[in-house]
Amino acid sequence: MKNIVLSSLVAVSAVASTSSAAVIVFTNEFVWDTYATGNDAAQFTENFEAYSGFYASPLTGTQGGVNWSANATGGLFVGAVGSSQALSTNAPAPMTISFTGAAVQGVSGNIFGTDINFQVVPSIVQLSLQDGTSYIGFIDSATAFVGFYSTGPAITAITISAQPLPGGTNDVYATFDNMTFAVVPAPGAIALLGLAGLAGRRRR
Repeated sequence: MKNIVLSSLVAVSAVASTSSAAVIVFTNEFVWDTYATGNDAAQFTENFEAYSGFYASPLTGTQGGVNWSANATGGLFVGAVGSSQALSTNAPAPMTISFTGAAVQGVSGNIFGTDINFQVVPSIVQLSLQDGTSYIGFIDSATAFVGFYSTGPAITAITISAQPLPGGTNDVYATFDNMTFAVVPAPGAIALLGLAGLAGRRRR
C-alpha cells in the first residue's frame, strides 16, 4: 500500500511541477546551483542563525537585497535541526514566505517536516508559488532539496505545508533550512557593470 501511495505522489509531483512553463522545479542542489549560475544569478542564503525561539507572525529578515517575511497561523519557531538552525511553524499549519526588494528569480533550500520536538519526520510536503506552480513529494530527511527558478516574472511568495503519511497521527510542522535566493542584477546594474568593465580596459 505504501508503495502505491508513494508512486501516486511522484506522479502528482510530475504533473504539478509543469503547471507553469516559465518556472522550473529542481530536486538536485547541484543542478539548481549550476542553472542559476548559468543565468548570471547571484545567490544569497538565509540560514536563520540570527534567530531562535518563538516569533509572532510576521518574522522578517533581509538577505542579499531580498526582504523576506514569513507568516503562519499560530506564529513561527526557529530551532536546531542537527547542527543548523531552521525556520518552522509553531503550529501544524502552512507557512507563507513573501519576497520584496531585489527580484527573486530562484528560491531553494532544504524543506521537510518536523514534529513538536523539532525532529525530522517522514511527511508529504507541498510547495506552491504565487503563480500556482507547485511541487508535492515524500520527504524524510533534513537534507532533502527543492528549488524553483523562474525564467519569467520574479517569484514573490512560496507557501509550504507538511502532512503526516496516511495513517499517521502526529502533527507535522513545515520546516525550511538554508533558504537560498537567486537574484539577477537589474538591467541598470548590468549596464553599470559593463561601463565599469570598459573603464577598466581603458586604464590598462
